[in-house]
Formats: sequence, structure tokens, C-alpha cells
Amino acid sequence: MTLLPQTHHPDVTGFFDEATNTVTYLVADPATGEAAIIDPVLDYDAAAARTSTASIERVLNAVTSRGLKLVRVLETHAHADHLTGADEIRSRTGVPIGIGHNITKVQKVFGNLFDAHDVTPDAIVFDETYSEGDRFNIGSLEVRVLHTPGHTPACVSYVVGDSVFVGDTLFMPDFGTARCDFPGGDARTLYRSIHKILALPEETRVFVGHDYLPEGRSDYQWETTVAAEKRENIHIGQGRGEDDFVALREARDAGLSAPRLILPALQVNIRAGALPPAEENGKRFIKLPLNAL
Repeated sequence: MTLLPQTHHPDVTGFFDEATNTVTYLVADPATGEAAIIDPVLDYDAAAARTSTASIERVLNAVTSRGLKLVRVLETHAHADHLTGADEIRSRTGVPIGIGHNITKVQKVFGNLFDAHDVTPDAIVFDETYSEGDRFNIGSLEVRVLHTPGHTPACVSYVVGDSVFVGDTLFMPDFGTARCDFPGGDARTLYRSIHKILALPEETRVFVGHDYLPEGRSDYQWETTVAAEKRENIHIGQGRGEDDFVALREARDAGLSAPRLILPALQVNIRAGALPPAEENGKRFIKLPLNAL
């Protein structure tokens, strides 16, 4: 095993939101104190249609208490299972929000579904959009972007030193891989995206975007390695072939129900976490289009 220099080892803290099974990451450069937040959560009580910022406060308090300098908020994709806290963080700190460049495809589909006239091709919703191979820095740490579609067309993974943040593309080895039945999703595309991740050095730390508790496990986990995914992932490990994976993934997707928060989440997340604009009475509304899913 070849170990990367310590300067390539980001300090990673995961914040698990049990309400949505989402992991938000605070990724810091030990050398400079610069940091990024990946996939933040805006808390949402669906029954009361009420948002709150407790999850955001936890992460920002860690930034402050550790004396870090926040430089970016990064999204791995437009999430269907939680509302993003990216816009709230941007409004408080002024840092830019980045996401994969194919977010425009997702915005087009769901902008039409929700009749979101403010989400247009020329609207500046995200500050930065990334394509395959794009690079930027968090302090002395180089971040490399992998375009990893399949779950959605806009999914990206962020390679930061010896670590990769894969969003919903891969889960812990005992849970498998992402669903591919959302608009623009495709199991064959996901298979090829996952193999981009599995081509990284085997010692690469893999940080997943969610964790659920499969039978036989009682503790939430969100860090594994490329080697463990290649060896143990129940959907794609042990060299499973593409056709076999596609058949497995499509059969599994056929039995899945829609995520509980998909309609609230996507109309907020295509806006980078900003709430829908106020109506004539001054109130903001979450729309629930009937028979649309």
C-alpha cells in the first residue's frame, strides 16, 4: 500500500441527520484551516411545513470553534430526500455554492413540474458548476471533480487528497448503491460512474452521502475505502459485470417508493436551497403537484 503524504489527508468530520439519514461533511485543510461543507441539511418538518436551521448551526459552530475559514459549500447533486442548507450558509457567510454542471437538466425537469418561473437557464442559482476533471483548492488541498451520473444526471464526486465524497452514488458496502429511477437516472450509467470511483487508489477513503441500517448492523457508518467497496459491496463488489448489475439495480428500483420529501426537497434544491418566491399574499408555498410521480 502506498501512503499519500500527510498534506493530502483532509480533516473530515461527518454530521449525521437521523431524520433524513443524510451525512453532511466538514472538510478542512490542516495546513491552512480553509474548509468546505459538503451536502448541508436544512431541517424541514413536513407536517407543519416549517424549516429550521439546527443542522446548519451544528456545522457552522464547528467551523467557528475550530477557527476554520469556510471557503465553499459543495453539493454532490440535487437531493430528493432532504432540503439543502446551502443557500442559508451562503447568505450567512458569503461563500459560493458549487454543483455539477448538469444541474441545468434537473432544473429543467423539475422547474417545469413545479411551474418555477424563477428557475430559468439564465438565472444565477449556483455560483459555480463543475465538469469532469475540473480542479480547485481548499487551502493546500486540491479538489478534483469526477462526473458520476446515474442516480441523477448532475451527480459529481469530489476527490480531496486521499478522500472521495461520493454523494448517493455508492453507499456502505453492506447497503450497496444508489437508485436510478429518478428522471435522467440510468443504471448502466451508474455502473460506469462507480467504476471511476473504484479506479482510485485502494486506500482512498470513501465518504458516502447517506447511511441506513441493513439487517445485522445497529450503528450508522459513513466512511469506508475503495478496497472495501471493491471487495464487499453487495451490489457491485467482487467484479460484478455491467449487465448483471443493471438487472439487479432495475429490479430493486421497481419496488421502491418515492422518497418522503422528494416534492418539498427538489423544488427547494433546484434553487440551491432558497425557498420559493413569495406569492401575492407575502407567503411562500411548497407545491405538491398531484399524480406527478
